[in-house]
Amino acid sequence: MYIHQELLARAAAGTPVRVGLIGAGKFGSMFLSQVPTTPGLRVSVIADLDPSNARKACRTVGWPDELIGQTKFVDDALRMLENEDIDVVVEATGNPVVGLVHARAAIAHGRHVVMVNVEADVLAGALLAEEARRAGVVYSMAYGDQPALTCELVEWARSTGFDVVAAGKGTKYLPAYHASTPDTVWDHYGMTAEEAASAGMNAQMFNSFLDGTKSALEMAAIANATGLAPPSDGLLFPPAGMDDLAHVLRPTNEGGQLEKKGQVEVVSSIERDGRPVFKDLRWGVYVVIEAPNDYAAACFRQYGMNTDASGRYSAMYKPFHLIGLELNVSIMSAALLNLPTGSTMSFNADVVATAKRDLVAGEILDGEGGHTVWGKLYPAATSLMIAGLPIGLAHKVKLKRNVAANQPVGWQDVEVDESLDAVRIRRQMETSLQA
Repeated sequence: MYIHQELLARAAAGTPVRVGLIGAGKFGSMFLSQVPTTPGLRVSVIADLDPSNARKACRTVGWPDELIGQTKFVDDALRMLENEDIDVVVEATGNPVVGLVHARAAIAHGRHVVMVNVEADVLAGALLAEEARRAGVVYSMAYGDQPALTCELVEWARSTGFDVVAAGKGTKYLPAYHASTPDTVWDHYGMTAEEAASAGMNAQMFNSFLDGTKSALEMAAIANATGLAPPSDGLLFPPAGMDDLAHVLRPTNEGGQLEKKGQVEVVSSIERDGRPVFKDLRWGVYVVIEAPNDYAAACFRQYGMNTDASGRYSAMYKPFHLIGLELNVSIMSAALLNLPTGSTMSFNADVVATAKRDLVAGEILDGEGGHTVWGKLYPAATSLMIAGLPIGLAHKVKLKRNVAANQPVGWQDVEVDESLDAVRIRRQMETSLQA
């Protein structure tokens, strides 16, 4: 409510919050669709590898010609960061290698950063967030994406005096999905490749949602922002509906499936035999909380909360997320309140490239959602101990040795270009901000 009043005042004064968007893909387009109906907000410039596609995206989402004419369209994001008068940079490329460079440059130029690019955030967000804090600017998760919404629930729980037992999101999962490739992905989604192509759906991107990589990245981002622990050997993806969260997501010694209290986890919307979970949370986020005393536990019962059998564990959840349609919350929080909507605080969790099949020396890895590797969540300390190759750097790199199916790929297994900016940034984080 207070943000909206400030936006109205800014609109009246002719001093809108100025945004520079990098990447006009699906997420960027969803954000752009909200711009014409948001007072006090102006997208000053959009940087995209193909500016004509960015203009087309604006027209597609309903921008009038006048608004398009008032906006700059460029193909060089770094030059945009140097030369344009913008308050907040939205990094929405989805490319971790360029995303790190863009975010670091934005921070160096005194711009707030909303990091839609969770791949880049997990790769080296702890370093970027620390640099942003030293520079006096905001480095923020993107509200509307599940990590920021989960962090909001964790913040609610902790601020109201509850211990957080578990937090995370829902997805569609079966163990076989880890081996899914862009060639098989549409079978799992129940559509043909032709139907997907006509809808403009990218096979590799959608495969990253299915094969577990995106879930691992998002849970790593949450763990790094909240201090919640990742599981010791990857996500379990237990089937659980909204009514079952407090029962399933409690420690094993109390009848649940968690190693311990205070973890991130993803729940599946389907049972292992393929049956749908009742009241699934496929599109939502959750937090499981524990009553700190008998009185609070009694209140859970009195006010209709879903609990486990003991009555001490309960859950709060949000059944849907609107992705880029909600991004304005992050932009305004940064520009008007100087606060992030979730931000990396430590290098607590990591996502390591893991072989989808037996890989042979000489093969070229094709990264997130591809044919060769999927991303597995690990504690950061474990990732460092095994010298795991971050999934964000597992694209267009050549294997030097064979890697067996389901085994992690290590730095030593690939030819790494140590001069690459993203590699240097990651190495710097590993040495300066180790867990």
